[in-house]
Amino acid sequence: MLVKIILLLLFFGCMIGVGLYTRKSTSSTNDFVLGGRNVGPWLSAFAYGTSYFSAVVFVGYAGQFGWKYGLASTWIGLGNAVLGSLLAWVAMGRRTRVMTHHLEVATMPDFFGKRYDSNVIKITASVIAFVFLIPYTASVYNGLSRLFGMAFDIPYTACVVTMALLTGVYVILGGYMATAINDFIQGIIMLVGIVAVIGAVLSGQGGFLEAVRKLSEIPSDVPVTMGQQGAFASFFGTDPLNLLGVIILTSLGTWGLPQMVHKFYAIKSERAIKTGTIVSTFFAVIVSGGCYFLGGFGRLFDSEALYKADGTVLYDAVVPTMLATLPDILIGIVIVLVLSASMSTLSSLVLTSASTLTLDFLKGNLVKDMDDKKQLIYIRVLIVFFIVLSVVLALNPPTFIAQLMGISWGALAGAFLAPFLYGLYWKGVTKAGVWASFICGVGITVSNMFLKFIASPINAGAVAMIAGLIVTPLVSLVTPKLENQFLGKIFMCYDNTVNVSKKEYLKED
Repeated sequence: MLVKIILLLLFFGCMIGVGLYTRKSTSSTNDFVLGGRNVGPWLSAFAYGTSYFSAVVFVGYAGQFGWKYGLASTWIGLGNAVLGSLLAWVAMGRRTRVMTHHLEVATMPDFFGKRYDSNVIKITASVIAFVFLIPYTASVYNGLSRLFGMAFDIPYTACVVTMALLTGVYVILGGYMATAINDFIQGIIMLVGIVAVIGAVLSGQGGFLEAVRKLSEIPSDVPVTMGQQGAFASFFGTDPLNLLGVIILTSLGTWGLPQMVHKFYAIKSERAIKTGTIVSTFFAVIVSGGCYFLGGFGRLFDSEALYKADGTVLYDAVVPTMLATLPDILIGIVIVLVLSASMSTLSSLVLTSASTLTLDFLKGNLVKDMDDKKQLIYIRVLIVFFIVLSVVLALNPPTFIAQLMGISWGALAGAFLAPFLYGLYWKGVTKAGVWASFICGVGITVSNMFLKFIASPINAGAVAMIAGLIVTPLVSLVTPKLENQFLGKIFMCYDNTVNVSKKEYLKED
């Protein structure tokens, strides 16, 4: 217990210290929200990765999909690395940094407003972000309850309140830069922790080969496999089609999430983008791949404690049960690992929510006169508001909030992915095309919550994203275009001539 407490105190002290250190660099809204657009490659890459993977992934998703698909769930982690990190940086990193700097925007709704010349689109986007980021923020706490119950004899409420207070302090003090530096520290902890935990868990099962042998002897309870043995240790697992849906949502979804795309706004330079692409991909392979790989062995720890009274599996208990037999020092590392994952995601979410509501909803609409100093005050106050609201929802979640948690990724990414991605590349996107994507993303995921026409909310989110990518260009082709003169001003940022060294450019003969 002493080891665990010391690790936690060191961790918390470090987080607050970073907040105090970076508070002098938050004199303006641009500094507070974007770090002055001067964030280097390693901080940007780790900020992206740690915002991507929280306790929801480590405890919830790894346990749930590892139980369902066995070792094939590792494909989810690899999909996160290739599609969710590598391709996202390649396709969006540079263009997002260039256009958002040119348009002088700090949030995704503000981008929509200026890119498509519509204040109504901006306000609508900020409302969508507010509605679906809050339940997602609340869900971040869920993965902590069972781990803290296993490791400490303290109430879950105390854990949630403490984490929220500490996160609030360093975000309010240091803004984006404090978040980025702490994300880097938390990312290192996550990398070391997941490798150590995987090694310890497999060692307890007699090593990797012995664990795989045991897993291969478990008969599948999925109807598709007709009870065959070996499905949980196979290449594509028990249900490849639903596995693909999970990969699409958890990987492609990051392309449309405001708190993820926001990291590209703040990148410092071209070199930072190239290095950040490599680092974020490596981080995702280790952390996400490692989480789902570990979860794939969950059935080796089958026990009565994993089942509810009605006989259904309590997925959030799978990973904590796997970790319960670890030595105290490793349990302490796991606690800090999950805290790191949760606090990094939480800080990113509350900063995104508060800045979006201030800059896109209040400024110029409800509060006409808002100078830079007032913007900082509003953002800091709203950070407190969002943290308090998320804590209240996490401690006593209403049924509808629990349902919203499951669809928040699908609704946000389904609504925002297509107009943001196409808006970076194609002049032909129209206002009607943007509205079509908003309606598809929110409409499909929310209606499915009540009508259940798609069995899995994960697959519903994947369908919403794909629908948006198809509907947006189709609607744009048959609806009035934006003026050519306006589009020329938007896209002129890509036409500016810059000098580069020969190692980056070869002149044609």
